[in-house]
Amino acid sequence: MNDAVKVHKRGAVLEVTLDRPKANAIDVRTSIAMGETFIEFRDDPSLRVAILTGGGEKFFCAGWDLKAAAEGESYDADYGPGGFGGITELHDLNKPIIAAVNGLAFGGGFELALSCDLVVAAGHAEFCLPEIKVGVLADAATFRLPKRMPRNIAMELLMTGRRMGAEEAARWGLVNSVAPSAMERARELAALLAGGPPVALAAIKAVVRETETLSNEECYTLMRSGNLSAFEAMLASEDAKEGPRAFAEKREPIWQGK
Repeated sequence: MNDAVKVHKRGAVLEVTLDRPKANAIDVRTSIAMGETFIEFRDDPSLRVAILTGGGEKFFCAGWDLKAAAEGESYDADYGPGGFGGITELHDLNKPIIAAVNGLAFGGGFELALSCDLVVAAGHAEFCLPEIKVGVLADAATFRLPKRMPRNIAMELLMTGRRMGAEEAARWGLVNSVAPSAMERARELAALLAGGPPVALAAIKAVVRETETLSNEECYTLMRSGNLSAFEAMLASEDAKEGPRAFAEKREPIWQGK
């Protein structure tokens, strides 16, 4: 395991901390380690939710390690399973990931947050896509960001490289909540999700991913086609039977994740 990627299990929650002082920037070695970590999380049935945060209080992640780039790491290097940062291209990860943005999320660090399902931020957190200032575009953020906030605001961030504070990010819906401690709030949300039905949570991620570019009519057609495996697994699951049964018996459901 790369020392820059620290993991800690809290019951069914995996906490992943990117800890590379001073800016938590990501080089190829660190990205590969993050990908391996999130694949293990994906494949471990005892883990239901992950939290991704940065070490320290100043940086969540400054993105691509430009020092490593200066030493020869190329823009199109193999960043390992899951793509840059381990999750930007890990498309079959059907478990919730919460970004606890504890500081500056710049460039690829912003893209990591965009790759998570929920985002909570400390009050001093800031988001920025500075790539335009060196004459390039911000990769995944160019297509992810306009899907997560009003297009014109996303275009402004992409085209100007200005900083956006946590409160503004919350106003635009990019951040779920702003809290004195992003990690404490992320743990609250993680506990809530970890207590939910895993098969249904997986189905939500799969259905959202597969239908986000479709019309409502196309969505219904796809969901009725039998070709959404996570959705079909949910319908056939023991948890789908347990939920109504627990409701009728006036008790809390016991989710088995199958």
